[in-house]
Amino acid sequence: MLPTWTMFPFVGLVLSMAFMPMLWPHAWAKRWFQALVVAACGAPVLWFFLTHGHAAHVAQAGTEYVAFIATLGALFVTAGGIYANGDLEATPRTNVLFLLIGSVLASIIGTTGASMLMLRPLLRTNSQRKNTAHLAPFMILAVANAGGLLTPLGDPPLLVGFIGGVPFFWTLRLFPVWLLYVASFAVALYVVDRRAYRDEPAEALARDRDEKKPLEFRGGLNVALLLAIIPAAFLPPGFREVAMLSIAALSYFSTARDVHALNTFSLAPILEVGLLFAGLFACLVPIELGLAVRAHELPLQKSWQLFWVSGGLSAVLDNAPTYAAFAALGRGLSQGHAGLVAGVDPLMLTAVSAGSVVMGATTYIGNGPNLMVKAIAERSGYALPGFFRYAIFAFLAMLPAHVVMTTVFVLMER
Repeated sequence: MLPTWTMFPFVGLVLSMAFMPMLWPHAWAKRWFQALVVAACGAPVLWFFLTHGHAAHVAQAGTEYVAFIATLGALFVTAGGIYANGDLEATPRTNVLFLLIGSVLASIIGTTGASMLMLRPLLRTNSQRKNTAHLAPFMILAVANAGGLLTPLGDPPLLVGFIGGVPFFWTLRLFPVWLLYVASFAVALYVVDRRAYRDEPAEALARDRDEKKPLEFRGGLNVALLLAIIPAAFLPPGFREVAMLSIAALSYFSTARDVHALNTFSLAPILEVGLLFAGLFACLVPIELGLAVRAHELPLQKSWQLFWVSGGLSAVLDNAPTYAAFAALGRGLSQGHAGLVAGVDPLMLTAVSAGSVVMGATTYIGNGPNLMVKAIAERSGYALPGFFRYAIFAFLAMLPAHVVMTTVFVLMER
Protein backbone atom coordinates (compact mmCIF):
# COMPACT_ATOMS: atom_id res chain seq x y z
CA MET A 1 0.00 0.00 0.00
CA LEU A 2 1.37 3.38 -1.03
CA PRO A 3 0.61 6.72 0.67
CA THR A 4 -2.58 8.21 -0.71
CA TRP A 5 -0.84 11.48 -1.57
CA THR A 6 1.23 9.74 -4.26
CA MET A 7 -1.92 9.47 -6.41
CA PHE A 8 -2.65 13.20 -6.39
CA PRO A 9 0.18 14.33 -8.73
CA PHE A 10 -1.25 12.22 -11.57
CA VAL A 11 -4.66 13.84 -11.13
CA GLY A 12 -3.08 17.27 -10.94
CA LEU A 13 -1.06 16.79 -14.11
CA VAL A 14 -4.01 15.43 -16.10
CA LEU A 15 -6.21 18.34 -14.98
CA SER A 16 -3.42 20.77 -15.85
CA MET A 17 -3.18 19.33 -19.37
CA ALA A 18 -6.93 19.64 -19.80
CA PHE A 19 -7.64 23.09 -18.42
CA MET A 20 -4.47 25.20 -18.38
CA PRO A 21 -4.50 25.64 -22.20
CA MET A 22 -7.93 27.28 -21.77
CA LEU A 23 -7.37 29.17 -18.51
CA TRP A 24 -3.78 30.36 -19.05
CA PRO A 25 -3.08 29.86 -22.76
CA HIS A 26 -0.12 32.26 -22.96
CA ALA A 27 1.69 30.64 -20.04
CA TRP A 28 0.90 27.09 -21.20
CA ALA A 29 2.28 27.83 -24.66
CA LYS A 30 5.76 28.26 -23.14
CA ARG A 31 7.74 25.05 -22.91
CA TRP A 32 9.46 26.09 -19.67
CA PHE A 33 6.08 26.50 -17.99
CA GLN A 34 4.99 23.03 -19.09
CA ALA A 35 8.29 21.63 -17.79
CA LEU A 36 7.70 23.39 -14.47
CA VAL A 37 4.24 21.81 -14.13
CA VAL A 38 5.61 18.37 -15.06
CA ALA A 39 8.44 18.71 -12.53
CA ALA A 40 6.09 19.89 -9.78
CA CYS A 41 3.88 16.83 -10.29
CA GLY A 42 6.45 14.18 -11.15
CA ALA A 43 9.39 15.02 -8.88
CA PRO A 44 7.67 14.16 -5.56
CA VAL A 45 6.55 10.78 -6.88
CA LEU A 46 9.99 9.94 -8.26
CA TRP A 47 11.63 11.02 -5.01
CA PHE A 48 9.34 8.80 -2.96
CA PHE A 49 9.84 5.74 -5.16
CA LEU A 50 13.61 6.13 -5.40
CA THR A 51 14.02 6.64 -1.64
CA HIS A 52 11.66 3.85 -0.53
CA GLY A 53 13.09 0.91 -2.45
CA HIS A 54 10.85 1.10 -5.52
CA ALA A 55 13.49 1.91 -8.14
CA ALA A 56 12.37 -1.09 -10.22
CA HIS A 57 8.96 0.52 -10.74
CA VAL A 58 10.62 3.72 -11.91
CA ALA A 59 12.83 1.80 -14.34
CA GLN A 60 9.81 -0.06 -15.73
CA ALA A 61 7.90 3.19 -16.20
CA GLY A 62 10.91 4.71 -17.95
CA THR A 63 11.20 1.75 -20.31
CA GLU A 64 7.51 1.95 -21.20
CA TYR A 65 7.73 5.71 -21.73
CA VAL A 66 10.63 5.41 -24.18
CA ALA A 67 8.78 2.71 -26.15
CA PHE A 68 5.58 4.79 -26.21
CA ILE A 69 7.12 8.07 -27.30
CA ALA A 70 9.42 6.44 -29.89
CA THR A 71 6.47 4.68 -31.56
CA LEU A 72 4.21 7.72 -31.39
CA GLY A 73 7.01 9.93 -32.71
CA ALA A 74 7.63 7.63 -35.68
CA LEU A 75 3.92 7.70 -36.55
CA PHE A 76 3.74 11.48 -36.19
CA VAL A 77 6.82 12.27 -38.29
CA THR A 78 6.11 9.81 -41.13
CA ALA A 79 2.44 10.79 -41.41
CA GLY A 80 3.52 14.44 -41.55
CA GLY A 81 5.53 13.67 -44.69
CA ILE A 82 2.51 12.53 -46.72
CA TYR A 83 0.51 15.19 -48.56
CA ALA A 84 -2.81 14.76 -50.34
CA ASN A 85 -5.05 17.37 -51.90
CA GLY A 86 -7.52 17.74 -54.72
CA ASP A 87 -11.03 18.84 -55.58
CA LEU A 88 -13.56 16.12 -56.35
CA GLU A 89 -17.26 16.64 -56.91
CA ALA A 90 -18.66 17.35 -53.44
CA THR A 91 -21.59 14.94 -53.35
CA PRO A 92 -22.81 13.19 -50.18
CA ARG A 93 -21.37 9.92 -51.50
CA THR A 94 -17.95 11.53 -51.94
CA ASN A 95 -17.97 12.90 -48.41
CA VAL A 96 -19.02 9.56 -46.93
CA LEU A 97 -16.19 7.92 -48.89
CA PHE A 98 -13.69 10.36 -47.35
CA LEU A 99 -15.00 9.42 -43.91
CA LEU A 100 -14.81 5.67 -44.55
CA ILE A 101 -11.31 5.76 -46.05
CA GLY A 102 -10.09 7.98 -43.23
CA SER A 103 -11.58 5.62 -40.64
CA VAL A 104 -9.65 2.70 -42.12
CA LEU A 105 -6.42 4.70 -42.36
CA ALA A 106 -6.80 5.84 -38.75
CA SER A 107 -5.96 2.35 -37.49
CA ILE A 108 -2.92 2.15 -39.78
CA ILE A 109 -1.30 5.58 -39.59
CA GLY A 110 -2.97 6.85 -36.42
CA THR A 111 -5.92 9.15 -35.91
CA THR A 112 -3.71 12.25 -36.16
CA GLY A 113 -2.08 11.13 -39.42
CA ALA A 114 -5.36 10.05 -41.01
CA SER A 115 -7.10 13.27 -39.98
CA MET A 116 -4.38 15.44 -41.46
CA LEU A 117 -4.19 13.34 -44.64
CA MET A 118 -7.93 13.25 -45.36
CA LEU A 119 -9.02 16.66 -44.07
CA ARG A 120 -7.40 18.89 -46.68
CA PRO A 121 -8.82 17.14 -49.75
CA LEU A 122 -12.22 16.98 -48.03
CA LEU A 123 -12.18 20.72 -47.32
CA ARG A 124 -10.91 21.56 -50.81
CA THR A 125 -13.55 19.32 -52.38
CA ASN A 126 -16.35 21.11 -50.51
CA SER A 127 -14.93 24.63 -50.76
CA GLN A 128 -17.53 25.72 -53.35
CA ARG A 129 -20.50 24.57 -51.24
CA LYS A 130 -22.26 26.73 -48.64
CA ASN A 131 -23.82 24.21 -46.22
CA THR A 132 -20.72 22.48 -44.85
CA ALA A 133 -20.57 23.16 -41.10
CA HIS A 134 -21.28 19.47 -40.35
CA LEU A 135 -18.35 17.99 -42.28
CA ALA A 136 -15.44 18.62 -39.90
CA PRO A 137 -17.44 17.49 -36.82
CA PHE A 138 -18.18 14.15 -38.48
CA MET A 139 -14.49 13.79 -39.35
CA ILE A 140 -13.65 14.34 -35.68
CA LEU A 141 -16.11 11.63 -34.64
CA ALA A 142 -14.98 8.99 -37.10
CA VAL A 143 -11.45 9.64 -38.35
CA ALA A 144 -9.94 11.47 -35.37
CA ASN A 145 -11.33 9.03 -32.80
CA ALA A 146 -13.43 5.89 -33.46
CA GLY A 147 -11.46 4.95 -36.58
CA GLY A 148 -8.35 4.25 -34.49
CA LEU A 149 -9.86 1.29 -32.62
CA LEU A 150 -8.33 -1.56 -34.59
CA THR A 151 -4.60 -1.42 -33.81
CA PRO A 152 -2.30 0.04 -31.15
CA LEU A 153 -1.00 2.40 -33.85
CA GLY A 154 -4.46 3.91 -34.18
CA ASP A 155 -4.81 5.90 -30.97
CA PRO A 156 -2.49 6.64 -28.00
CA PRO A 157 -4.65 4.78 -25.42
CA LEU A 158 -4.28 1.53 -27.34
CA LEU A 159 -0.56 2.17 -27.75
CA VAL A 160 -0.32 2.53 -23.96
CA GLY A 161 -2.06 -0.84 -23.68
CA PHE A 162 0.30 -2.48 -26.17
CA ILE A 163 3.36 -1.16 -24.36
CA GLY A 164 1.81 -2.47 -21.14
CA GLY A 165 1.43 -6.02 -22.46
CA VAL A 166 -1.76 -6.15 -24.57
CA PRO A 167 -0.97 -8.25 -27.70
CA PHE A 168 -0.69 -6.16 -30.86
CA PHE A 169 -3.46 -7.94 -32.75
CA TRP A 170 -5.84 -8.22 -29.79
CA THR A 171 -7.42 -4.91 -30.75
CA LEU A 172 -8.67 -6.46 -34.01
CA ARG A 173 -11.32 -8.03 -31.78
CA LEU A 174 -12.73 -4.53 -31.45
CA PHE A 175 -13.81 -4.65 -35.11
CA PRO A 176 -17.54 -4.99 -34.21
CA VAL A 177 -17.21 -1.85 -32.07
CA TRP A 178 -15.34 -0.05 -34.87
CA LEU A 179 -17.99 -1.09 -37.38
CA LEU A 180 -20.86 -0.03 -35.12
CA TYR A 181 -19.55 3.50 -34.64
CA VAL A 182 -18.09 4.10 -38.10
CA ALA A 183 -21.19 2.76 -39.85
CA SER A 184 -23.50 4.86 -37.68
CA PHE A 185 -21.44 7.98 -38.41
CA ALA A 186 -21.39 7.22 -42.15
CA VAL A 187 -25.17 6.79 -42.28
CA ALA A 188 -25.75 9.94 -40.23
CA LEU A 189 -23.36 11.95 -42.42
CA TYR A 190 -25.09 10.75 -45.58
CA VAL A 191 -28.52 11.72 -44.25
CA VAL A 192 -27.38 15.15 -43.03
CA ASP A 193 -25.25 15.93 -46.09
CA ARG A 194 -27.92 14.82 -48.53
CA ARG A 195 -30.32 17.32 -47.00
CA ALA A 196 -27.64 20.02 -47.05
CA TYR A 197 -26.79 19.21 -50.67
CA ARG A 198 -30.43 19.67 -51.70
CA ASP A 199 -30.36 23.16 -50.18
CA GLU A 200 -27.20 24.25 -52.00
CA PRO A 201 -27.56 27.17 -54.47
CA ALA A 202 -27.44 26.05 -58.10
CA GLU A 203 -24.47 28.32 -58.82
CA ALA A 204 -22.46 26.71 -55.97
CA LEU A 205 -23.03 23.23 -57.40
CA ALA A 206 -22.15 24.44 -60.88
CA ARG A 207 -18.86 25.88 -59.58
CA ASP A 208 -18.17 22.64 -57.76
CA ARG A 209 -18.51 20.64 -60.99
CA ASP A 210 -16.46 23.14 -63.03
CA GLU A 211 -13.52 23.39 -60.61
CA LYS A 212 -12.82 19.69 -60.14
CA LYS A 213 -9.17 18.67 -59.88
CA PRO A 214 -7.69 15.19 -59.51
CA LEU A 215 -6.20 14.15 -56.20
CA GLU A 216 -2.55 15.13 -55.73
CA PHE A 217 -0.46 12.78 -53.66
CA ARG A 218 3.14 13.25 -52.51
CA GLY A 219 5.41 11.45 -50.06
CA GLY A 220 5.39 7.86 -51.32
CA LEU A 221 8.51 6.94 -49.32
CA ASN A 222 6.72 7.85 -46.12
CA VAL A 223 3.95 5.38 -46.93
CA ALA A 224 6.57 2.62 -46.99
CA LEU A 225 8.06 3.92 -43.74
CA LEU A 226 4.64 3.94 -42.09
CA LEU A 227 4.16 0.32 -43.06
CA ALA A 228 7.61 -0.46 -41.65
CA ILE A 229 6.45 0.71 -38.23
CA ILE A 230 4.23 -2.37 -37.87
CA PRO A 231 7.00 -5.00 -38.01
CA ALA A 232 9.27 -2.68 -36.01
CA ALA A 233 6.73 -2.81 -33.16
CA PHE A 234 7.46 -6.54 -32.76
CA LEU A 235 11.19 -6.13 -32.28
CA PRO A 236 12.66 -6.79 -28.82
CA PRO A 237 12.82 -3.79 -26.46
CA GLY A 238 15.81 -1.64 -27.28
CA PHE A 239 15.90 -2.71 -30.91
CA ARG A 240 12.30 -1.55 -31.28
CA GLU A 241 13.02 1.95 -30.05
CA VAL A 242 16.14 2.27 -32.22
CA ALA A 243 14.11 1.15 -35.25
CA MET A 244 11.33 3.65 -34.52
CA LEU A 245 13.75 6.54 -34.10
CA SER A 246 15.57 5.51 -37.29
CA ILE A 247 12.30 5.46 -39.23
CA ALA A 248 11.40 8.90 -37.89
CA ALA A 249 14.83 10.34 -38.73
CA LEU A 250 14.81 8.88 -42.26
CA SER A 251 11.34 10.30 -42.87
CA TYR A 252 12.16 13.73 -41.51
CA PHE A 253 15.38 14.25 -43.44
CA SER A 254 14.20 12.67 -46.71
CA THR A 255 10.89 14.52 -46.97
CA ALA A 256 10.93 17.57 -49.23
CA ARG A 257 10.66 20.80 -47.28
CA ASP A 258 7.74 22.00 -49.37
CA VAL A 259 5.74 18.90 -48.39
CA HIS A 260 6.29 19.73 -44.73
CA ALA A 261 5.30 23.32 -45.49
CA LEU A 262 2.09 22.24 -47.24
CA ASN A 263 1.22 20.13 -44.20
CA THR A 264 2.27 22.95 -41.83
CA PHE A 265 4.36 20.24 -40.19
CA SER A 266 6.33 21.03 -37.04
CA LEU A 267 8.07 18.94 -34.38
CA ALA A 268 6.57 21.14 -31.65
CA PRO A 269 3.49 18.94 -31.01
CA ILE A 270 5.46 15.72 -30.52
CA LEU A 271 8.02 17.53 -28.33
CA GLU A 272 5.17 18.77 -26.15
CA VAL A 273 3.69 15.26 -25.96
CA GLY A 274 7.11 13.88 -25.04
CA LEU A 275 7.49 16.35 -22.20
CA LEU A 276 4.00 15.92 -20.77
CA PHE A 277 3.99 12.15 -21.02
CA ALA A 278 7.31 11.93 -19.21
CA GLY A 279 5.46 13.34 -16.21
CA LEU A 280 2.41 11.17 -16.81
CA PHE A 281 4.36 7.92 -16.90
CA ALA A 282 6.16 8.90 -13.69
CA CYS A 283 2.91 9.83 -11.91
CA LEU A 284 1.05 6.82 -13.27
CA VAL A 285 2.95 4.24 -11.20
CA PRO A 286 1.11 4.85 -7.90
CA ILE A 287 -2.22 5.09 -9.76
CA GLU A 288 -1.72 1.67 -11.33
CA LEU A 289 -0.59 0.09 -8.08
CA GLY A 290 -3.20 1.81 -5.93
CA LEU A 291 -6.19 1.10 -8.18
CA ALA A 292 -5.17 -2.52 -8.59
CA VAL A 293 -5.14 -2.94 -4.79
CA ARG A 294 -8.27 -0.91 -3.99
CA ALA A 295 -10.37 -1.84 -7.02
CA HIS A 296 -13.05 -3.73 -5.07
CA GLU A 297 -13.56 -0.78 -2.72
CA LEU A 298 -14.77 1.49 -5.52
CA PRO A 299 -18.34 1.76 -6.86
CA LEU A 300 -17.15 0.83 -10.38
CA GLN A 301 -17.41 -2.95 -10.69
CA LYS A 302 -19.06 -3.64 -14.07
CA SER A 303 -17.81 -3.34 -17.64
CA TRP A 304 -20.58 -0.96 -18.67
CA GLN A 305 -19.59 1.32 -15.81
CA LEU A 306 -15.94 1.29 -16.91
CA PHE A 307 -17.10 2.07 -20.45
CA TRP A 308 -19.07 5.16 -19.43
CA VAL A 309 -16.74 6.55 -16.77
CA SER A 310 -13.52 6.05 -18.76
CA GLY A 311 -15.27 7.52 -21.79
CA GLY A 312 -16.72 10.42 -19.85
CA LEU A 313 -13.33 11.38 -18.45
CA SER A 314 -11.72 10.94 -21.88
CA ALA A 315 -14.14 13.56 -23.17
CA VAL A 316 -12.51 16.27 -21.05
CA LEU A 317 -9.11 14.81 -20.13
CA ASP A 318 -6.37 13.22 -22.19
CA ASN A 319 -7.62 9.78 -23.17
CA ALA A 320 -4.26 7.96 -22.91
CA PRO A 321 -3.75 8.43 -19.14
CA THR A 322 -7.49 7.85 -18.63
CA TYR A 323 -7.13 4.50 -20.37
CA ALA A 324 -4.09 3.62 -18.27
CA ALA A 325 -5.87 4.41 -15.01
CA PHE A 326 -9.00 2.42 -15.83
CA ALA A 327 -7.01 -0.48 -17.25
CA ALA A 328 -5.30 -0.61 -13.86
CA LEU A 329 -8.71 -0.59 -12.19
CA GLY A 330 -9.84 -3.39 -14.49
CA ARG A 331 -6.71 -5.32 -13.58
CA GLY A 332 -7.65 -5.14 -9.92
CA LEU A 333 -11.24 -6.17 -10.62
CA SER A 334 -10.08 -9.10 -12.76
CA GLN A 335 -8.14 -10.95 -10.07
CA GLY A 336 -9.26 -14.57 -10.10
CA HIS A 337 -10.81 -14.36 -13.58
CA ALA A 338 -9.73 -16.70 -16.39
CA GLY A 339 -8.41 -15.79 -19.84
CA LEU A 340 -6.96 -12.42 -18.86
CA VAL A 341 -5.33 -10.05 -21.37
CA ALA A 342 -2.39 -8.23 -19.79
CA GLY A 343 -4.00 -9.04 -16.45
CA VAL A 344 -7.42 -7.61 -17.40
CA ASP A 345 -10.68 -9.40 -18.10
CA PRO A 346 -11.25 -9.17 -21.91
CA LEU A 347 -14.74 -7.65 -21.52
CA MET A 348 -13.44 -4.98 -19.13
CA LEU A 349 -10.51 -4.26 -21.42
CA THR A 350 -12.92 -3.89 -24.33
CA ALA A 351 -15.02 -1.47 -22.27
CA VAL A 352 -12.04 0.69 -21.29
CA SER A 353 -10.58 0.61 -24.82
CA ALA A 354 -13.85 1.54 -26.52
CA GLY A 355 -14.82 4.18 -23.97
CA SER A 356 -11.42 5.88 -23.95
CA VAL A 357 -11.00 5.93 -27.72
CA VAL A 358 -14.53 6.63 -28.96
CA MET A 359 -15.71 9.12 -26.34
CA GLY A 360 -12.60 11.22 -26.84
CA ALA A 361 -14.69 12.74 -29.65
CA THR A 362 -17.28 14.18 -27.25
CA THR A 363 -15.50 17.54 -26.92
CA TYR A 364 -12.83 19.42 -28.82
CA ILE A 365 -10.35 18.78 -25.98
CA GLY A 366 -10.99 15.03 -25.67
CA ASN A 367 -8.26 14.06 -28.14
CA GLY A 368 -5.38 15.94 -29.77
CA PRO A 369 -6.55 15.55 -33.40
CA ASN A 370 -9.90 17.15 -32.52
CA LEU A 371 -8.34 20.57 -32.05
CA MET A 372 -6.14 20.11 -35.12
CA VAL A 373 -9.17 19.37 -37.32
CA LYS A 374 -11.04 22.34 -35.86
CA ALA A 375 -8.11 24.73 -36.39
CA ILE A 376 -7.44 23.66 -39.99
CA ALA A 377 -11.12 23.78 -40.93
CA GLU A 378 -11.55 27.26 -39.47
CA ARG A 379 -8.41 28.53 -41.21
CA SER A 380 -9.91 27.21 -44.45
CA GLY A 381 -13.03 29.31 -43.95
CA TYR A 382 -15.35 26.67 -42.51
CA ALA A 383 -17.69 27.67 -39.67
CA LEU A 384 -17.67 25.10 -36.87
CA PRO A 385 -20.02 24.87 -33.88
CA GLY A 386 -18.86 26.30 -30.55
CA PHE A 387 -17.54 24.14 -27.71
CA PHE A 388 -20.87 23.28 -26.06
CA ARG A 389 -22.85 23.06 -29.26
CA TYR A 390 -20.31 20.64 -30.68
CA ALA A 391 -20.38 18.58 -27.44
CA ILE A 392 -24.18 18.24 -27.67
CA PHE A 393 -23.94 17.24 -31.34
CA ALA A 394 -21.20 14.68 -30.67
CA PHE A 395 -23.00 13.12 -27.72
CA LEU A 396 -26.28 12.78 -29.65
CA ALA A 397 -24.49 11.41 -32.72
CA MET A 398 -22.80 8.73 -30.62
CA LEU A 399 -25.72 7.99 -28.30
CA PRO A 400 -27.38 5.21 -30.38
CA ALA A 401 -24.09 3.29 -30.55
CA HIS A 402 -23.46 3.97 -26.85
CA VAL A 403 -26.83 2.43 -26.00
CA VAL A 404 -26.02 -0.66 -28.06
CA MET A 405 -22.63 -1.00 -26.36
CA THR A 406 -24.12 -0.61 -22.89
CA THR A 407 -26.78 -3.22 -23.60
CA VAL A 408 -24.17 -5.70 -24.84
CA PHE A 409 -21.99 -5.20 -21.75
CA VAL A 410 -24.96 -5.68 -19.42
CA LEU A 411 -26.10 -8.84 -21.20
CA MET A 412 -22.62 -10.37 -21.36
CA GLU A 413 -22.06 -9.89 -17.62
CA ARG A 414 -25.32 -11.51 -16.54
